[in-house]
Amino acid sequence: MFDTNGFQRGMSRPLFAPANLPAEALASVRTRRILALCVDFIIVSILAFVIWLAFLVATFGLSLFILPPLFPLVAFFYNGLTVSGRGMATPGMRIMDLEMRLVDGSRVPFLIAAVHAVLFYISWLFPVIFLVSLLASDKRCLHDMLAGVIVVRRPLRAL
Repeated sequence: MFDTNGFQRGMSRPLFAPANLPAEALASVRTRRILALCVDFIIVSILAFVIWLAFLVATFGLSLFILPPLFPLVAFFYNGLTVSGRGMATPGMRIMDLEMRLVDGSRVPFLIAAVHAVLFYISWLFPVIFLVSLLASDKRCLHDMLAGVIVVRRPLRAL
């Protein structure tokens, strides 16, 4: 029923397994992810502030007392919509030539992309978890593994 590597017979290996990826697909992914995070953090902060300000003006200041923190909500939808979209990456990831895919190589659905963002922000509570990326051959963080995604460099497109 299972072969010597633990895969079910008749089932192929994941397309984006480290052994199947060219070296260029994972080159400098960690550094690019950190820079992409900085860009995305700025964008989400600006979006959250604009929404907060709009609610504040529209309700004549009353929303200041009842409005929940907007940053997590904006980050949830920002990551979910951009990663599950046509570009398969947040704007920061696109600037850094990265894209996110499921381990089988397919596009990430909205819910998994949004949950990936939640897992990422929860990971900030335990920074040691990010060291997993240094041990993983495919440079995936623990939240990537839990969500079943991999971040790779975008393939170069012919002009």
